[in-house]
Amino acid sequence: MFQIFHYSFIVRGLEAGLLLAAIAPLVGIFLVLRRYSLIADTLSHVSLAGVALGLLFGINPLFTAVGASVLSSVAIEKLRLSKKIYGETALSIFLSSSLAFAIVLIGLAHGLNANLFSYLFGSILTVRPIDVYVMVVLSAIIVILLLIFYKELVFISFDEEAARVSGLHVGVFNLLFIIIAAVTIALSIQIIGILLISAMLVLPVVTALQFRKSFKTTLLCAEAISLSSVLFGIVASFYLNVSSGGLIVLIMLAVFIAVYFLKKQKSGLIGW
Repeated sequence: MFQIFHYSFIVRGLEAGLLLAAIAPLVGIFLVLRRYSLIADTLSHVSLAGVALGLLFGINPLFTAVGASVLSSVAIEKLRLSKKIYGETALSIFLSSSLAFAIVLIGLAHGLNANLFSYLFGSILTVRPIDVYVMVVLSAIIVILLLIFYKELVFISFDEEAARVSGLHVGVFNLLFIIIAAVTIALSIQIIGILLISAMLVLPVVTALQFRKSFKTTLLCAEAISLSSVLFGIVASFYLNVSSGGLIVLIMLAVFIAVYFLKKQKSGLIGW
C-alpha cells in the first residue's frame, strides 16, 4: 500500500488535499451557520470561468481562479449591501453569467475540454509543485485571519444584528469572510473539482452538527471527518482509477448518512 507514496504526484495530491481538508471546515462552519451555502456554488462556477481563462491564455489556472473568485465575491457583497439587488438574485446573476462566460471560453479554445474536465471533477494529476506552495501560503493566511477574528465571526454568525448594535463593523467582517471563502473555494478546484466544492465545505460540518455539541467540538469533529475523508479518498482513487473529488465527496456523504441514521436510531425516532 505504501508504494503509492513513491509517486510524486500522489504526495503532492495528499499535501494539497490535506491542506484543503483542514481549512474547509473552518470556512464551511460559518457558511452553514449563516446559511451561505449557495455562495459556495456560485463562486465555484466563477472559478470555472477563471480556470477556463487561465487555460486559454496559458496562465496557471489556480491564479486566475483565485483572482476571479475574489473579485466576484467582493462584487457580490457590494451588491448585497446596496440593497438594490437581493442577495439571492446577485448570486443567481453571477452563477449564470460566469457559467456562460466559461462556456464561451471553452468554445473559443480547441483541446481545452480535456484539460477542463479534471478541474470539473477534481484530479490530483493537475496539482503541480508551485500549486502546493501557493496553497500553503494562502492556507496559512486564511487560518491566521480566522484565528485573529474568530470571536467576531462567531458573534456575527449567531446574531448579526446584536453584533452591529454592539459596535462591530459587520460589513467589514462580512467582506473579509466572503473573500476568505472565495480563496478557499478557488484552492479546492484541483482536488475536489468545481462541481463538488460546496459538498466538501458543507458535508463535514452538517455531519458534525448532528452530534449537537459546542461550537469548538463541532468544528473538531468536522475537521476529523474532512481530513479522514480526503486521505482515504485520494488513496482509494489511485487504486480504483477514479476521480479523487467524486470519491472524497461520496465518503463524506456515506459518513453523514451513517451518523444521521445512528443518531435517529439512538433517539428512538426510527421504528421498523
